[in-house]
Amino acid sequence: MKPTLKDIRPLGFQWQTQDPFLFCAHHHDFFPRGLPDMSPEAGLENRMIGQDFSGKDGWSMYHGSKVPGFPAHPHKGFETVTIVEKGLVDHSDSLGAAGRFGNGDTQWMTAGKGVMHSEMFPLLNEKEGNELHLFQIWLNLPKTKKNVPAHFKMMWKEEIPVETVRDSNGKTTEIKLIAGKYGERRALPPAPDSYAADPSNEVAIWLIKAAPDASFILPEVSQGTNRSLFFYRGDCIDLEGERISNDHSIDLGDMKSFEIKNGSQTGYFAFLQGKPISEKVVQHGPFVMNSNQEIQEAVHEFQRTQFGGWPWKSHEHTHEKGKGRFAIHADGREEIK
Repeated sequence: MKPTLKDIRPLGFQWQTQDPFLFCAHHHDFFPRGLPDMSPEAGLENRMIGQDFSGKDGWSMYHGSKVPGFPAHPHKGFETVTIVEKGLVDHSDSLGAAGRFGNGDTQWMTAGKGVMHSEMFPLLNEKEGNELHLFQIWLNLPKTKKNVPAHFKMMWKEEIPVETVRDSNGKTTEIKLIAGKYGERRALPPAPDSYAADPSNEVAIWLIKAAPDASFILPEVSQGTNRSLFFYRGDCIDLEGERISNDHSIDLGDMKSFEIKNGSQTGYFAFLQGKPISEKVVQHGPFVMNSNQEIQEAVHEFQRTQFGGWPWKSHEHTHEKGKGRFAIHADGREEIK
């Protein structure tokens, strides 16, 4: 392998990332039609309800018992960036905030000093299947930010910039900017206490769609900046003289730019970049701190306070079926799309 390519790995359900990222989960479910209560019409026989990651018939219930998803669970010490390309997510949290987002939207949540939230996947379509395609990226927080107030920010699809570039043959590549910049085009601001809020950290989160036979450039970065390209759909790419098939991630070297030549099918990629935080990471499930003692303190705090308690009737709370995309923040501010 060339020294400019640090590692090439096959992709699984959870994608291995580099500092400052912790990992990326990739969900792509083809749920059946929904019933009036937003549960799957196909029924739940032969599924391990509460822990179904089977992918049976093309979908999983995850930890949901009626509606698929992830019932109330805590986070502390890091951030989640949830990019929903297809389908919808119902968010509810211990701060009293809530929302329904998806079909191109992104939610950026800084867990900071602690929050409980649920993420359920309501099956609203009763006439045909309900496809869900999302990425959830865990971005670490430095020690100085581990205990900032919890906060979430919505990035609605109508506002997220998409840069279209053409190669010398006129072939196009679309780059959806969740964080960072490409050329002169800059993403929306992240959550205010995010590690990505400081441009000098060079954090970038992009989704890339390359036309068949298109070429595109990943620009050069500062020394020491980590970069990973996740090639999750297509046939193959040519990079630094290597031919790489889909379902692989590539950790790239720093400083130089890279030209990616896409194969004969439309190529789909996720790209993560950032300067490493370079602090010790101690993780215990949904708690990410810098020492074992801090982990113990975080667990005890959650046991004592439940990070504010759960104000909803169910740990698997879903919103009214007729509601569209919306967000209600902890301060009462409301957004409707």
